[in-house]
Amino acid sequence: MGTSVRHDDCLSNVNKNEIDMNAKAIRRNLYKVLRKTGVPKNRISEEASLRDELFVDDLDMNCFLFYLETRFDVAIQNDEIPQLTSVKSTIDYLQRHCA
Repeated sequence: MGTSVRHDDCLSNVNKNEIDMNAKAIRRNLYKVLRKTGVPKNRISEEASLRDELFVDDLDMNCFLFYLETRFDVAIQNDEIPQLTSVKSTIDYLQRHCA
């Protein structure tokens, strides 16, 4: 007889500190990707817009996506790219796809 486990049940067993550490690790690694893309450290904040505040142009965005996919081992689909408009939206995306 098989046992089925609901996804919510699994989440209730996860330690909140582990979730926080995952969020911290995602944020830290995302900041490293932004730095590697050429964004100055003092401009990076969670609220910052990639294009308007961090001045990520189309070429920078291609590099950013490459480094993001490499660092986080994710494959970002073309239709998902418009969701990545800010540091916060990118963190949210990575939390949904990596954590």
